[in-house]
Amino acid sequence: MEYVAEPARETPVLASADVVVIGSGPGGLAAAIGAARAGASVVLIERHGCFGGNITAVGVEGFAWYRHAETIDTEGIGIEFEQRALAMGAAQSEPQSDSHALDGELFKYVADVLVQECGIQPLLHCSVVAPILDGSLLRGVIVESKSGRQAVLGQRIIDASGDADVAARAGAPTRQADPEELLAASVMFHLSGVDKQTFLAGVAADPQTYADWSDGAWTVETTGKEDEMFSPFLRAPFTQAIDAGIIPRDLTTIGGTWGAISDQGDLTYLNLVHLDEVDGTDVESLTAAEIEGRRQAVMAAEALRRFTPGCENAKIRNFGMSVGIRETRKIDAVYNMTEQDVREQGRFEDSIGIFPEFIDGYGVLILPTTGRYFQVPYRALLPKNIQHLLVAGRSIGGDKISHAAVRNMMCCTVSGQGAGVAAAVSIQQGRDVADVDVAVVQAELVRQGVRIH
Repeated sequence: MEYVAEPARETPVLASADVVVIGSGPGGLAAAIGAARAGASVVLIERHGCFGGNITAVGVEGFAWYRHAETIDTEGIGIEFEQRALAMGAAQSEPQSDSHALDGELFKYVADVLVQECGIQPLLHCSVVAPILDGSLLRGVIVESKSGRQAVLGQRIIDASGDADVAARAGAPTRQADPEELLAASVMFHLSGVDKQTFLAGVAADPQTYADWSDGAWTVETTGKEDEMFSPFLRAPFTQAIDAGIIPRDLTTIGGTWGAISDQGDLTYLNLVHLDEVDGTDVESLTAAEIEGRRQAVMAAEALRRFTPGCENAKIRNFGMSVGIRETRKIDAVYNMTEQDVREQGRFEDSIGIFPEFIDGYGVLILPTTGRYFQVPYRALLPKNIQHLLVAGRSIGGDKISHAAVRNMMCCTVSGQGAGVAAAVSIQQGRDVADVDVAVVQAELVRQGVRIH
């Protein structure tokens, strides 16, 4: 690799706060709100032009599609996201669960309102490029934007980038599987012009279940109780499109779920394009995935027009403005969660919240229909070797199957709110985040409406 030398420079400080949160997906947004409600001043940094991450930038609107009648769900800011969206006209009933699909476009506005209500200082269109370190103590981050290269300083930093970017660049140990072992990436898209009644009649005439996910192209392990449950699964149109020469015969991975359909004929968060071996920490891999994903989405849309009742006049309304990444780096945390924790109702003295027994990934699908749940330990948010840093969202410490649980957006709000509150409490106590009094953190989380046990 060729290198160039950059000149030394003095970098102006753009902003400073008690807590600086990097990334505003479900984890980062929850972290910023949790810290602000615990009394901290907060700067929230986001590289896109909106808050919400996977919800808004990617278009994953099925926020709690796992929820059923017997689910014991998380409580706290994540549920508030859903409730506020519903109250503000930014959600509708989700077809396969006891939950609401968020409107990804309108949720941009919902998130704006939440951020402003909490007095959080927002920085959109702002990318973090480097940590600011004093030995092993993290003091802030260097950012790049249309305003140039600047610094944002904080007493505590929360890495909610989804990729553990700050943790890795600061020198905390992280882990990342080889590309062929990573969960597939997705390019989400949405259709308009669908005849709702005709489409739903077609679904009713040929109902799909979760057992249909194991259709030859994929193999999915369930507990058995999921097999007869309704799923908004689509595969037949793409098999027919392959036979008709619309989709190349070797492209057998197009298939998956539709999310919700509006009275206006919007068929939303079509999760049909799955791309293997995408490295979300590599710019060339991300570029190739965006382009290939849109190519496949156009073919999928044509297949739906040809072979799905009600979609004859449909057109692509929009693509997600970013490829959806399910897995990259994870920190090697003070405690790394395990498959046993998420399968067998793990319990922890340092719990910062609960999440139902919902596992989705690596060929495993377990839905929380029996009231089982696990606790998320605070130690899984703590990277090693770096002071004043917490990690929230899908990058917390854990093995493969635990990742298939904690990566889900609602669980990201659990780790996010826990990180935000812990950061604020650690400042109030004058302690590093690794030494904070967890009982005080838990008490503040309970005050904020979180279920700990």
